[in-house]
Amino acid sequence: MLILLSIIGGFVILTIGAEALVRGASQIALKLGLTPLIIGLTIVAFGTSAPELAVSVKSALAGNSGIALGNVIGSNIANIGLILGITALIRPIKIESQMVRRDIPIMIAASLLFWSLLLDGGLSFWDGMLLTCLLIGYLSFSYITADKQSNEDGLAVNAQSNWLSIVLIIIGISMLVGGGILFVDGAVAMAKSFGISEVIIGLTIVAIGTSMPELVTSIVAAMKGESDIAIGNVIGSNLFNILGILGVTALIHPILNSEISSIDWITMIALAVVLLPFAYTGLRIGRREAVVLVLSYLAYISYLIVQV
Repeated sequence: MLILLSIIGGFVILTIGAEALVRGASQIALKLGLTPLIIGLTIVAFGTSAPELAVSVKSALAGNSGIALGNVIGSNIANIGLILGITALIRPIKIESQMVRRDIPIMIAASLLFWSLLLDGGLSFWDGMLLTCLLIGYLSFSYITADKQSNEDGLAVNAQSNWLSIVLIIIGISMLVGGGILFVDGAVAMAKSFGISEVIIGLTIVAIGTSMPELVTSIVAAMKGESDIAIGNVIGSNLFNILGILGVTALIHPILNSEISSIDWITMIALAVVLLPFAYTGLRIGRREAVVLVLSYLAYISYLIVQV
């Protein structure tokens, strides 16, 4: 009963937190002259990736590298296949040309770099340093680019005070972290009671649980007509997962690569790659593309279930 309450309570907290984060972040973006896409790629993406950071650091320190790695790989797969797919099924997502020219290719490159760094058996302190520096470089470049674009967007800003927007962002991120951890703890406890392995738990239950903030936030953003925040949240979260979360985690404690199969890598990289032509065609992700993404994710999960 307590496990079920933890899962339900976590999801409710996630929903409220996502609403607060999207509302506060979108207003801050406009008032600073930043585009909603940039705020989705940075503040919102960081906020919704916070549960992954907490879970990965906690797992690595406890010696559960399988959960730490599985969490990131599974979350990146879920972000594109499940979250972006479901969001686009509910409401087709418009894509900015910048996303096709820069951000999606960077996400693909980061995925390939992640794979290459793990070929020697894990992520060391220096691997973590490299990933963290690349994240800082990406954020700096995004800010400089956004600053140049700031006067080109004549978007309306409401009278909501800056402090209220900041408070909403802080509350939203806090609730996403708390709700995500509550949801994951309940889900992991349920999975372990059925004897599911550590890596499978990381790739499925933990990955889906820590991706709940992205799912709820992207759906809320799409329903509000904030397509830039919805797509930016997913791409930005995938970048934060690889460069930020694994980078910081490896700086704190080395991560060993154990039991992650080639199917997991292929699925993560394939979904990142296929997103590029999907986004390029008509600069939108429609319902047909969404169906392909969701079915791909369900096929991957079905494969994992068979392996249990």
